[in-house]
Amino acid sequence: MPSLWKGDTTNIEQILDTIILSKHFILIFCNYHKDTFGVRQGFAPATFELEAKKSISDLSDDELKGKKVLVRCDVNVPLDGKKITDDTRIRSSIPTIEYLKSKGAIVTVCSHLGRPKDGPEDKFSLGPCAERMSELLDQTVTLAPDCIGEEVAKIVGDAKEGDVIMLENTRFYKEETKNEPEFVEKLAAPFDLFVNDAFGTAHRAHASTEGVTKFLSPAVSGFLLAKELEYLDGAVSNGATPMAAIVGGSKVSSKITVLDALLDKCDKIIIGGGMVFTFLKAKGLNVGTSLVEDDFVETAKEVMAKAEKLGKEILLPSDIVVADSFSPDAETQIVAADAIPDGWMGLDNGPDTTKEQKEALSDCKTVIMNGPMGVFEFEKFNKGTFGIVDILADLTKENGAITIIGGGDSVAACEQSGRAGEMSHISTGGGASLEL
Repeated sequence: MPSLWKGDTTNIEQILDTIILSKHFILIFCNYHKDTFGVRQGFAPATFELEAKKSISDLSDDELKGKKVLVRCDVNVPLDGKKITDDTRIRSSIPTIEYLKSKGAIVTVCSHLGRPKDGPEDKFSLGPCAERMSELLDQTVTLAPDCIGEEVAKIVGDAKEGDVIMLENTRFYKEETKNEPEFVEKLAAPFDLFVNDAFGTAHRAHASTEGVTKFLSPAVSGFLLAKELEYLDGAVSNGATPMAAIVGGSKVSSKITVLDALLDKCDKIIIGGGMVFTFLKAKGLNVGTSLVEDDFVETAKEVMAKAEKLGKEILLPSDIVVADSFSPDAETQIVAADAIPDGWMGLDNGPDTTKEQKEALSDCKTVIMNGPMGVFEFEKFNKGTFGIVDILADLTKENGAITIIGGGDSVAACEQSGRAGEMSHISTGGGASLEL
């Protein structure tokens, strides 16, 4: 289902947590004795020392050569059936894997994909990811049939230096998200050390992100995680002002915590996507058959009241592209936001809104975007999203603004527009931390 209704697979709140918790994890990663490898039964963090190892580049050649390295990547890519529609996350993982290979390590990648409910589901298999990684590395990436067990141990044990293996989806086990110790120990068992290079999931204390650090030492960050933390920490914590955030997607409920934090940090907030209509209803306007979370209408009122109290600007659309059905071939019309007719649903911003967004962002020095403005997968409803992408690219190019793009759908929209390369930073993890 298109992004406006399902929401970004990662969202701005993830990075709110990620920078803070990833820093914590990296400190933990660095706490273990430098010569200790392998499965460890206990977990006894020591005092952090400046010379402690923070990333794979701090490990010596001897500490990597011939070692079985478990690398937590984030290859949770968007798929159309078995076809990857945006391989940004896989491409972003390559530098760490190439480096480990060059040092003679035996590399095993683990990741999740989607949200399997009851065990293995073919549509969530990492097969397409292993194939794409094979192409990018120009070598075979062996897809293991599982992520734990004797067969996995044999595949890892038989591998040679420079080989790359990908474990099957870790979320085929509910124990992954519950971080259950018995599952963690099985996951860690074949390996000597751990590298976390999954920025988008580093904030979650799951088996494959936090749990394995209790059994594998050293546990360090990969190049991608280190790069994301360094960039986003600086850009968001000490970002130039005025600062703005663009929050799209379907649900107020999934981003209410973040919206509250944004009001404290940002000067302006642009709201788009399906969540717009909960806010419009909170203002007493008719929204037709548009998506609305009735349980969060009062919450939307509270957000707007807080913004007014703080003197912050929340920009909602002034005109809407409405449709008579949720379809790429639907009949459409452009109406004022306060004149949505009964039986019609809003699926994109109108042209006046895009002009107003351009004006509102014209003086901003830092802008974070998370989530599309409409159902950009349908051509009739992509102008609002691509319009704001153009605005951000121009701000970066012409004004030197820092523009940060986060969230799977936001990144995909930038790639499709052809302007991803003009942004300051494309994050693999979601939005950006504004709670720091």
